[in-house]
Formats: sequence, structure tokens, C-alpha cells
Amino acid sequence: MRKNTYIGIAAIVLIFGIIFIPKIFKRLVNDDVTRGGRMHAVGGEQEDEAPDGLVYINQNGVDRKVPPFEFVNQDNDTITNADYKGKVYLVEFFFTRCTDICIPMNHNLQAIAQEFEGNPNFGIASFSIDPEHDQPKVLKKYAQDYGVTNPNWHFMTGDREEMRKLANEGFYLATNLGEVEHVDLYHSGLFALIDQNGFIRSRLDPYGNPKPYYRGHVPMDAQLAEDEEQPEIDILIEDIKKLLK
Repeated sequence: MRKNTYIGIAAIVLIFGIIFIPKIFKRLVNDDVTRGGRMHAVGGEQEDEAPDGLVYINQNGVDRKVPPFEFVNQDNDTITNADYKGKVYLVEFFFTRCTDICIPMNHNLQAIAQEFEGNPNFGIASFSIDPEHDQPKVLKKYAQDYGVTNPNWHFMTGDREEMRKLANEGFYLATNLGEVEHVDLYHSGLFALIDQNGFIRSRLDPYGNPKPYYRGHVPMDAQLAEDEEQPEIDILIEDIKKLLK
């Protein structure tokens, strides 16, 4: 009797595995953080992929969106995330006294800005991680030195802790804001691409996973060996055009 019971339980387990495990596996794959950007809620319904071919960056079942922010720009105007509503824009974290990756980053951004010269629906948000030094007057000169003409490119400064929180928790772009001296500051060399509704967007990598950010610190015309980090500005321009359509 006990033997028959064990056989019956084994049969049930086998049937369960055949029917349900593939379905469970499929759901886990679709809900995984690294692939979840394929799904997005539109009008209360789910679509497999956005019509522009760029995915949403999904975390724990929620599409990541730019959190609210409020800072002062190079013209001493208050700028919030609402000022970018309806625009496709790029996000970077930098500081004006940086003599390393900030230089190619902002040359790349200026090249991108020139590509979309005159388009009122494109913008750039540059957040300084050295706010005590990078006051509006300093940011104004910095923008002039780079020949910035896009009215939607704001170089922003403000509360140090709020800037740190926006970088590390809002975008997961690591910054060190613990020391005032600029020699102790560091930040990511990546750009985030934001759509008209404030969602972080990206393309898929060769393995089918969303790459949340684009290399901003590699000069767009750099000639590098295959094993080195390659420029991504050209593909970023392609993706901006997709969102602007």
C-alpha cells in the first residue's frame, strides 16, 4: 500500500513538472531584471516591445523613470524634470574642474547637440557633482567654452546630497560626493537616454539584454583595439532619432 502511494506521488510530481515547469521558467525569463525591459504598460495593456525598437529598463516589475529633481542652471534659472517633459534628452554627471573623462564626455555631447541643432524636442541634462565650486557663473563659462547653443542643455548645480541621491539612487550612476575637494570626486562616464515621458530607454546588446547606458567617455572618433571599449556615440544618435520620430 505504501509502495503504491509513493508511485502515485511520483507520477503527480512528474506530471506537474511536464506541464508547469516550462511555464514557470518562461515567466522567470520574462520578469528577469536584465530582460524585463521588453514589457511596458501602455493604456493599461502590456506590449511586447516598444514600436521604436528601444526597450524600457525594468526593475522589480516597474519601468524605471527619472525621479523628480529641482536644481539651478547656468542662467540661474530653476530647472526641474518637468522642463524636459515631451523632450528626448540625455543625462550625464560631471564637474567643471574634471580633467579626465569629462572632457571627451562633453565633446561628445556637443557633437550630439550639433546633430540635433534647432530641434526643440531634444535636450541634455548635465548635473554637477561639485556644486560648491560649480555655481551658475562657473557653469555659464563652461557652457560657453564648449560652444553650447541648445537652449534645452542645462548645466545644473544644487544641494550636494540631493545630487548624490539623484546620481546613485535615481540613475544608479555611481558618484562620490563625500569630499569637497575635486581631486576626491569621481563619477560614471556613461550617458542615460530618456524618452518624452521620462522613461530610461536603451537598445538590446548582442545577447538580447538591455544595456541601460551608453559609453559617453569614449571619443566618438577614437580608433581603438578590438578588446578596448568602443565608442557608442553613433548608436546613441541612431537611438535618439528613433525616439524623436
